[in-house]
Formats: sequence, C-alpha cells, structure tokens
Amino acid sequence: MHKDMYSNPNANRLLFPELQQTTERLVKSFDSISPARKELLRQMINFIDARVRINRDINLNFICTHNSRRSQVSQVWAQAAAHYYGVRNVYSFSGGTEATAFNLRAVNAIRDAGFMISTIKNGVNPVYEVFFAKDAKPITAFSKTYDDPFNVNTDFIAILTCSHADENCPLVPGAIQRVALTYDDPKEYDSTSREAEKYKERVEQIGTEILYAFSRVIRT
Repeated sequence: MHKDMYSNPNANRLLFPELQQTTERLVKSFDSISPARKELLRQMINFIDARVRINRDINLNFICTHNSRRSQVSQVWAQAAAHYYGVRNVYSFSGGTEATAFNLRAVNAIRDAGFMISTIKNGVNPVYEVFFAKDAKPITAFSKTYDDPFNVNTDFIAILTCSHADENCPLVPGAIQRVALTYDDPKEYDSTSREAEKYKERVEQIGTEILYAFSRVIRT
C-alpha cells in the first residue's frame, strides 16, 4: 500500500502538553518493536482498517484477569492514540475475568506519562475520569468484568493483555475477533525498589505499541 495512504504525522492532533511530549518520544521508538510484536499488532491494525473503510464503529475491549493494570493502561492509550492520529469512531473499553480495582500504582504511572486524572468516586473500586486532550471526552475508568454492561458486549475485538486471561478465555462472547497481545505484569515489582521503574516501562511499552498500531491505520 502506498505510504501516503497512512496517517500523516504532520496532521496529528494535540494531546495535553506533557502527554504530547511523551507520545512524540514514544513515536520515535517504533523501531524498538520486534517483528514478532508487529505481527501481533497487525491483527489489530487490520481490524481497525477494515472498520475505517466501511465507516463502522471501532470497538476495542482490552481484557486482563483483574482489570487493574495492563488492560486499563491499554484502554487509555488506545483512546489517546486514536485521537492523536485522527482515527474516528474509536471506542476503547477494558475488563477482566473478575473485577478488583484500577491499581493506584498504574493510575500514578499513567498520570506521570501526562494523562490527567480525576477521582469521581472513592471506595474499594474507585471510579476515575482520565483526560488526554482538551477537545476529547474523558475515559471513565474503573475495574469491571469484560462483559459488564458498561462495556460494549457485541461487535468488538477482544485484545487479551495477560497470559492468564488468554489461556482462560479461549472464546470471548460477543467478540468478532480475538487477539493475544500479552504484556509482563508490573505487579511483580510492587513494593520493591524497581516498582516505579517497571510501571513506567510497562506504560511506555504499551503506549509505544498501541501508538504504532494507530500510526499504520488509514485515515478517511
């Protein structure tokens, strides 16, 4: 396909300044993505491309066991990446095989990347609004199961972000496609000297790969 059909970096839409800086830095690191990872990402790219071509909603549901870290991070990056690259009609969701809470370490890690976060409900399972641009609606983020009524339940692509969910969800009801795009869990470093480093590393890995995917989507 001719490269001019792909997203034009000069036409990218602005995010909040700190997130914009993070995004521009991650975009420069696309070469760090391995061919094997790019092949996995190609499945998501093809799904989004196909939807763009027929002007259909692009529903992405990122699924992990507890919906506490990797799936939440993936959700917010997907919505921000769609905005940045001007890919319309993208609706990003996340869920787990069980509900727990959006882990505060992950919340702080995406805040450090430049997302703006407001707590709208405290408790065992807090509810947050995650903002990424002035002219975009915030993401409502809280832990839930992937089939929670808050999420889209039909006509979506299921993107499994942890190996446990991948192994235990061979079929995801309502999904028209399933992709295993798994990431190592930063939870392994909780309460260690490398905790902040590893959460930042995972947020940036997920951001880099999802930004790469949206950079390869054709715009209408």
